[in-house]
Amino acid sequence: MAARDRIIPMVVAIPLFLQNLDTSVMATALPTIANALNVPVLRLNLAITSYLLSLAVFLPLSGWCAERFGARRVFCGAIAFFSLGSALCGAANSLTSLVLFRVLQGLGGAMMVPVGRLILLRSVPNARMVAAMVWFTVPPTIGRMAGPLFGGAIVTFVSWRWIFLINIPFGLLGIFLAFKFIPETHENAAPMPFDTLGFVLLAIGLTMLLSALELAGKALAPGWVTAAAAALGVLTLGLYALHGRRKVGPIIDLAILRYRAYRAAIVGGLPLRIAIGASPFLLPLLLQLGFGLSPLVSGALTMATAIGSLATRAVMVQSIRRVGFRSLLIGTTIAAALSRAAYGLFQPSTSHVLIFGVLLLGGLVNSMGMVALQTLGFSKIPKPSMSHATTLSSMAQQVSITLGVVIGTELVRATAWWHGDDSVGHLLARDFPPAFVALGVMTLLSLFFFVPLDRDEGAEMR
Repeated sequence: MAARDRIIPMVVAIPLFLQNLDTSVMATALPTIANALNVPVLRLNLAITSYLLSLAVFLPLSGWCAERFGARRVFCGAIAFFSLGSALCGAANSLTSLVLFRVLQGLGGAMMVPVGRLILLRSVPNARMVAAMVWFTVPPTIGRMAGPLFGGAIVTFVSWRWIFLINIPFGLLGIFLAFKFIPETHENAAPMPFDTLGFVLLAIGLTMLLSALELAGKALAPGWVTAAAAALGVLTLGLYALHGRRKVGPIIDLAILRYRAYRAAIVGGLPLRIAIGASPFLLPLLLQLGFGLSPLVSGALTMATAIGSLATRAVMVQSIRRVGFRSLLIGTTIAAALSRAAYGLFQPSTSHVLIFGVLLLGGLVNSMGMVALQTLGFSKIPKPSMSHATTLSSMAQQVSITLGVVIGTELVRATAWWHGDDSVGHLLARDFPPAFVALGVMTLLSLFFFVPLDRDEGAEMR
């Protein structure tokens, strides 16, 4: 594999490294931040979901901006904006200000990932895409691997504010490497006019729907308000679907869902991604609040999932060549469901070596499934539609993670209520197992989309 085919995937994956480092560090530091800001720990999921919601809302802008202003220019500008948002988060002194700055941070993050993936898909031939996609997973995996341990060390030895400030030097490094190794693409001489109505419909629909999910069960608003927000969100997204079918040059062309492999990646991968989004939020809470472990020990244990993901590089290419995409997706989905349900068997007395091993296996099978899904999904997409495909894929991924955090929170809250505990108060180890089992069962729903795939699906990329 050419050196260029390794360097470009790793450079354009730096935004994913930043996002994974940010999310995993913050998940480990949640109890400490909650104590510093004097808020219940479950309320801090607002700081996570507000960032993910901001990503989902502003992601539709990324494809149009890349076509209009040039992919490398937008890529570097987005990293700079993300780094600025990180600096502001490090200065936050209340939950309100932290949530506001996380929204600003998400605006920059919304441009980084899909534009980076677009650069990768345009730069690497299909025949080398599997290997390139594996290298694309290395920086974000390192971010997930370093994040829990790094976050535990930060809150143990220095201020929690450094979990945000550390993004700044990494952001500057990403900008430097992008200018050094990524050639600027020519701007579209006659870009499609910006679809203002489509953007507004998507923004309102996603905001209302995800806000309704966030409000559900928290008594922050009357039940009818939550229901009305959910209904408005669904209605507005439906209106966008009608608008997109009639509009010439919509901001997101939903017609790309007619490609079966891409549809399986977007729709079929939803349950799998929801479970993946919930686990990094729930595991540190289980280990710290449920088992009473320190942030440092908790971070060292949850680092196992990232080490498992990193091991994907050693087995991924050969696995696809031997069994194909369809069989690999089916096998890894079942293994991921079982491993996630196994998290619910952890007890305070469980050996740390056993916990580490189970998390290691979970990280490996999750990563193999997601790499296969991300590679196969784009195999039939025409080059002119690639910006739409990468944007919609990133939107689906971020919405899934948001749903994962919200669903994970509500599952734990419901179990705590069933046990007669205060749902926003002290959580016990017994409040977590049903949530992990439910997430494992949910993961299996992806099989309804993976099983019907052709046995030779994606053969041109093996």
